[in-house]
Amino acid sequence: MRDDDVVRLRAETPGCAEVVHLNNAGSALPPAPVTDAVIDYLRTESVLGGYEAADAAADRLEAVYASLGRLLNAGVDDIALTDNATRSWQAVFYALRLGPGDKILTCRSEYAGNAIAYLQSGATVEVVGDDETGQLDVADLERRIDDRVKLISINHVPTQGGLVNPAEEVGAVAERAGIPFLLDACQSAGQLDLDVTRLRCDALSGTGRKYLRGPRGTGFLYVHPRLRARLEPAMLDLHSAAWTEPGKYEILDSARRFEVWERNIAATLGLGVAVDYALAIGLPAIEERLTGLAARLRGLLSGIDGVSLHDQGKRQCGIVTFSVAGVPADKIKTRLSNAKINTSIVHRSSAQYDFTARNLQETVRASVHYYNTDDELRLLAEEVERIKQE
Repeated sequence: MRDDDVVRLRAETPGCAEVVHLNNAGSALPPAPVTDAVIDYLRTESVLGGYEAADAAADRLEAVYASLGRLLNAGVDDIALTDNATRSWQAVFYALRLGPGDKILTCRSEYAGNAIAYLQSGATVEVVGDDETGQLDVADLERRIDDRVKLISINHVPTQGGLVNPAEEVGAVAERAGIPFLLDACQSAGQLDLDVTRLRCDALSGTGRKYLRGPRGTGFLYVHPRLRARLEPAMLDLHSAAWTEPGKYEILDSARRFEVWERNIAATLGLGVAVDYALAIGLPAIEERLTGLAARLRGLLSGIDGVSLHDQGKRQCGIVTFSVAGVPADKIKTRLSNAKINTSIVHRSSAQYDFTARNLQETVRASVHYYNTDDELRLLAEEVERIKQE
């Protein structure tokens, strides 16, 4: 990505003039076209009426499915729109109807929301070990497969670090074993080049608010036909199914069987603009830019006495996690916030398998995006240096 590209992208991101935003793994700054799309629709809705405005935007709403299909290399019938990544993930997980006697294989870096659902199901949860780099150990995954395993479910990128799990290798194992593979791409969509054919996943969930730079309250779901044919969603309505006779209903064939009728149309249109914006830049270029920025930030932080980095994996992305000896994470975050530098904190309660194994309680998370600059990274490092010297 050229310097003039970064200048243009920052100019199209009003927030860049206000803050150093390094909380993109939480919610990224939207570009102006995304905000404009949301506001313009709301204005139209205010003068036409909700249903009428939606009818007028029908073609643009359909185009969102096509945009997500291009992002994931998937067909439009394989895409569903939801209001967040969790709802997307839950739509598939709870449709599997797992229970006692079944086994779920997951990764050590798994997120709390997913892990809680595993435990609620009553199925046995086995945590696959990490290899020497800290990523999921594919050989250990293969060793754990038996007739009881009914799901392989992992995150592509965890909430608590820059690790990129070897999802393609996991997909190959799952495909050979004939076991459904559910991939949580909440943190990877928009920062990594995703291709569901290459990933070989049966289902993939994502969000709009993070690296795609879309509105909050938007999510999406990919479901392969081979899995879709097996699943009846845990919840249906008049959008996901048709009431054909007083005592009968028919579920949609497409992935829209996992949707519900009511949605935030303005936010959905904003999501479509955000996806198109990312596609216009190019996901390979985005990934290269983010990876480079994060590597340089790790280099700056590693040179500060008392700072420990906590990112693992053979392959790393745009999330950087660290701690400062003797300084609580909330103090660091507050000091950075006072300097108009946005970061976040990851607590053990979000990553019990991982942080318990590594004896971590909390870390500071600085997550870069392509609109960040090296000067902004230096500002963060300088502020951390001052905090450490106090």
